[in-house]
Amino acid sequence: MPEAEPVQDSIDALLAVLDLASSDARTTEDIFTGVSQSMPFGRVYGGQVLAQSLIAAERTMPPQRMAHSMHGYFLRPGDSTRSITFSVDRIHDGRSFSTRRTQAYQDGLPIFSMIASFQDEHPGLEHQAPMPEGLPQPEDLPDVEQHLLAVDPARKQFFTNHPVELRHIPSPIYFSVEGDPAPSQAVWMRTRGRLPDDPAIHRAALAYLSDLSIQESILRAHGVAWVTPGLKVASLDHAMWWHRPGRVDEWMLYVQESPSARGGRGLGTGRIYARNGALIASVAQEIMVRVPDTS
Repeated sequence: MPEAEPVQDSIDALLAVLDLASSDARTTEDIFTGVSQSMPFGRVYGGQVLAQSLIAAERTMPPQRMAHSMHGYFLRPGDSTRSITFSVDRIHDGRSFSTRRTQAYQDGLPIFSMIASFQDEHPGLEHQAPMPEGLPQPEDLPDVEQHLLAVDPARKQFFTNHPVELRHIPSPIYFSVEGDPAPSQAVWMRTRGRLPDDPAIHRAALAYLSDLSIQESILRAHGVAWVTPGLKVASLDHAMWWHRPGRVDEWMLYVQESPSARGGRGLGTGRIYARNGALIASVAQEIMVRVPDTS
């Protein structure tokens, strides 16, 4: 296939972002360095620093102790042309649980702060919210690239070369919001190519994907498209809970809704399902959103 080479390039770029370099072996500090993904407007993509912070924390864990939750704050915009340094604090190690704090730095200043909890796998009570029924399947929906014909070349190239494939329900809101405004949507997503089988890579890649489109239920509630002149959106914090294992290179359904917006802030929540209906993860994010007064 003609597109096989750029698809593999995008996957290789994603894996390079997730492959952190360790600090000098002569030091006892847990310090790691990661490269940044190129972005059209020069700011670090939030999902990237989420995933890298998780990878850094997991580097201090035994392999059987897996991340089950994280809570992070975006402190400053990062520069996507530069690398990021990650410092991990080993806060607590118990018989079943561990806690880690990861701070991400550029130029000696923190740009992101995360605390995450890890647990050994144990049997126990189990239930989940059911996956919504009756939604279109990803094969029946257009790829996001088909909605970008009128966009500037830099952004179009970003989506074309992006490692993630998105299919919106009911439709993307890049240029307009179709139908009545509603504080909810769903998005099918997966990486464009196969990832290694390592579960840690899939957990980190899921964190990377979790920051994609989570803000849109807030904008959709008010009929606001991404191209609205003067629109300003910035992620303030991000929380995520991993419930069950899942492959990020297979179709997942990201069900999103916004319960509230007020005071220039909006809350978006989401549930990520495997195609077989298993609930893989839950997500919550608050954003700063400013829409120009057009009255």
